[in-house]
Amino acid sequence: MSSIVTGEAVVLELRPASFAARALSSIIDVSAQLVVLIGLLVLFAQTLGESVDPALGQALILTLVVLVMIGAPVAVETLTRGKSLGRLAMGLRIVRDDGGAVRFRHCFIRGMAAVLEIYMSAGSVAFIAAMFNEKSKRLGDMMAGTYALRERVTAPPPNFVQMPPWLHGWAQLADMGRFPDSLSRRVSRFLGQAPRLSPQARAARAAELAAEVSAFVSPQPPAGTPAEDFLSAVMAERRDRDYARMARQREQTERVGRRLHRLPFEQ
Repeated sequence: MSSIVTGEAVVLELRPASFAARALSSIIDVSAQLVVLIGLLVLFAQTLGESVDPALGQALILTLVVLVMIGAPVAVETLTRGKSLGRLAMGLRIVRDDGGAVRFRHCFIRGMAAVLEIYMSAGSVAFIAAMFNEKSKRLGDMMAGTYALRERVTAPPPNFVQMPPWLHGWAQLADMGRFPDSLSRRVSRFLGQAPRLSPQARAARAAELAAEVSAFVSPQPPAGTPAEDFLSAVMAERRDRDYARMARQREQTERVGRRLHRLPFEQ
């Protein structure tokens, strides 16, 4: 996971592509380029092969190679903001180190570097560079200030916290202050991961979090309440209260909006 802090001090969690995903996307791209190049060369040989001067023929062939292996990838990557056939298949995108979209200069630098590290060295230079880089960058990425981002990530299942029935009455009457955002995230993460923890670690973590949360709740839950049930009740009640508050705000906003859009002096 890669963290980027924006100008508004917002932390973005981005997932760099793995080495295997990058390698497979590169194989798809190079294979597609070779198929197109071979097809164009065969077409050229069948149509103009014998009627063209040898020197001109060599120049045209070189031009085709440059256009297919360098020009086309740079153009596609620029127009699609970091996509290609292989990256589309693997759910990847090339982005700048700050998480922004790539421009022509980034794509051009990467395309020119690919001549050495992919085509001339059969991918060995790119392989070695990516193996020892935490973001699987090849030399072109290091020179251009870019890396491959995992754009298609499996969404985690929704974590729906259930209210323990025997704590419902207490939770409705309890006074719950505003929690620090970091504490809310830790409690939510724990409740989502609790089934995968060992019993000892689960109980210890629940007790630790319950001690922190209890400072913001009054009165305390009934004696003998398990720590995990206490956390579930608090998070479920806060969710329900927030939903009710936002529903009231939305209703009030719609009511004011209807009044503002009425004709003047209409009752």
